Amino acid sequence: MNKDRLIIGAIAVSLVLFLAIFNSIAQAQAIPNWNASPLNFNNSPLNFDNSPLNFNNSPLNFQNSPLNINSTRGVYDNNGNRTGYAVPNPSGTVNYYNNNGNRTGYGPNGR
Repeated sequence: MNKDRLIIGAIAVSLVLFLAIFNSIAQAQAIPNWNASPLNFNNSPLNFDNSPLNFNNSPLNFQNSPLNINSTRGVYDNNGNRTGYAVPNPSGTVNYYNNNGNRTGYGPNGR
């Protein structure tokens, strides 16, 4: 009987330690909530709203083109060189693409 209690106690301590370590790893990954998680389908490149195959996100869309001098979607580096474009999507985030149309990331709306 004492041996069973010892085993159950060791399992409980191990579980508590595992959860504490898992929690600290999740916080270290800087994922503040589910809305910012890459595991959330709203942020996934498999979601059509985020896909470069969606014409709204395509480099062929004139709103995303570097030839459009009135476009507000351009993303520039510190030297003023255009590195890509940003497209807001219906879920409230912004998708970032390089000039070739490859998705490089996402962020909250408002850039």
